[in-house]
Amino acid sequence: MTLPELSRAPLSGAGGPAPVAFFAVEYEPATGEVLLLEQRKLPGEVVYQRCKKPDEVAEAIRAMVVRGAPAIGIAAAYALVLLARQERGDAKAFLLANGVASRILGQTRPTAVNLAWAIARMGRRAADVAKLDPEARYEAMREEAEAIHLEDVAACRAMGALGAPDVPEGATILTHCNAGSLATGGYGTALGVIRAAHEQGKKIRVLADETRPYLQGARLTAWELHMDEIPVEVITDGMAAHFMQRGEVQWCVVGSDRIAANGDVANKIGTYGVAVLADAHDIPFTVAAPWSTIDLSTPDGAGIPIEERSRDEVARIGEARIVADGIHCRHPAFDVTPARLVHAIYTERGVFRPRDGETPRALLKKD
Repeated sequence: MTLPELSRAPLSGAGGPAPVAFFAVEYEPATGEVLLLEQRKLPGEVVYQRCKKPDEVAEAIRAMVVRGAPAIGIAAAYALVLLARQERGDAKAFLLANGVASRILGQTRPTAVNLAWAIARMGRRAADVAKLDPEARYEAMREEAEAIHLEDVAACRAMGALGAPDVPEGATILTHCNAGSLATGGYGTALGVIRAAHEQGKKIRVLADETRPYLQGARLTAWELHMDEIPVEVITDGMAAHFMQRGEVQWCVVGSDRIAANGDVANKIGTYGVAVLADAHDIPFTVAAPWSTIDLSTPDGAGIPIEERSRDEVARIGEARIVADGIHCRHPAFDVTPARLVHAIYTERGVFRPRDGETPRALLKKD
């Protein structure tokens, strides 16, 4: 597999040391394009979508061409770079256009707090540089988005290093959904922990939940791990209890789209069920997520908005209809795992252990 040709090395680290042969999102300054790996076509095709307008990026986020909380935050930041590149008016016109684009981007995926965080950060930078000439304004916005991207990659590697020591030697690790390079700026959150443990020489293997209805585990996680030559097997979501009961799972790690102030964790639908099963079988259930996923303004999981997606994502698999027309389908895209079920949350600032009563505020001293 060949990476798209770029005018500079990918900020994700793809193609560099410990090479990864793909990236989820990159900005190409030479042409003013946001490159997004078309994740709906994986694993059958590796195709990159090139976006030249902010609304094209917004639609790609909404339609899950790009997905994963950190990755969509980075994509949105780059969309606002496209806006700055195209808007040549005065400060008032620039800020108005930035505000419109920001609102459109912010409405695409309401649960992932990284999206709102990245848009707000870019908005603050826009206000700071609005009075500069258009070229200087664009360069400042590009530098800010690139900083968001690079910080995410560094955060993934840091949380991987923090989580890897907790991974038991010889463990079979269960993960749900996809929280790897495809969901982040590079390296991954949950899969970053798995990658770090693998790089340390630990003899691990992974059970990847298929993750209905969008099959991110079967299509994406298994593909990533297989490319990294990390042993992986795909199981259906309903098989997790069976393998835990048989003693075939020693550790669980997942990502997150939003973590409330008390340590409640919102993640892909089905995560709560994994956590309940892990608790019933005395298996550690852990989470890896960047600090930008922490939402201290939301007291607990009850306040996290849960995105409801389309019926067809449940009623169809590809072109195949599996539910008869006229039958309603429920599709909450996320659920909330209570803090009492979470043994550890790994962030780039450090580790806190909600099961022991610790909250994210324990890491605020890291500022």
